Amino acid sequence: MAAAEQIALPPPPDAAPVRVVSMNLCTDLLAMLLAGEGQLWSVSRIALDPMVSPLADEARDHVINHSRAEEIYLMRPDLVLASTLSPRSTVLMLERLGIEVAQFAPASTLEDVRDRVVEMGRVLGREAAARAVLARFDARLAALGTDEGPRPRAVIYHANGYVSGRGSLSGDILERAGFANAAHAAGYGSGQVMPLEVLALSDPDIVVTARTYPGGSRSEEVLSHPVVRAFRAGRESAVISDQSWVCGTPFVLDAVEQLAAARRRIMAGAGE
Repeated sequence: MAAAEQIALPPPPDAAPVRVVSMNLCTDLLAMLLAGEGQLWSVSRIALDPMVSPLADEARDHVINHSRAEEIYLMRPDLVLASTLSPRSTVLMLERLGIEVAQFAPASTLEDVRDRVVEMGRVLGREAAARAVLARFDARLAALGTDEGPRPRAVIYHANGYVSGRGSLSGDILERAGFANAAHAAGYGSGQVMPLEVLALSDPDIVVTARTYPGGSRSEEVLSHPVVRAFRAGRESAVISDQSWVCGTPFVLDAVEQLAAARRRIMAGAGE
């Protein structure tokens, strides 16, 4: 049998996939962290964007896809990695073409992050690599020591005035860093818009915003409103890059550590 024909054969049952394509940023990142040498063939184009991808440089070592079923099929993968939020039509088409698709749900907590690492390790046949990543993740989290002492009040304020409450990954990051979520206390859940007037009346100890994109964006104009600027000028503030918390990967600890450092500065200023 010719070598080309051998490559086209499906892997034996229970074998680790040898040609993996990821069509979602969050699965891109997990796969790049865990995949074996040459196992991950392609990642999505969003993985190249340094605003949201902490592995943008590493993504250049892979073939780039645009998350379209036709192009992915022609790559002849034996496994496709997708999100449960990926277009259902694309996933169904790939499955009808006989390609296995593993879908990963978005993470809402740091415990979900651990679960996604374990799940990716399992589907890639890289369980040992997953255990090593989790050991480093748990050690970093334990070293933060944010479970004791007062909890300053914080609001995560996104573009268009959206806030992060409980039940969201960024909300859990905030609490793991030692803060109380002032948006939740004011009755706002994740994905709800907090008017600037309510933000001012809630009077948080810190307003946390995302790093804005280059160029102009009406959705981000609220982040430079005088109310938000006043909080930044008059008290501790933090700007977190989307690459630290847009996906449920171990990189979320970068955001936890940055916020924990802001909490320590607040406590020092309060004489704690």
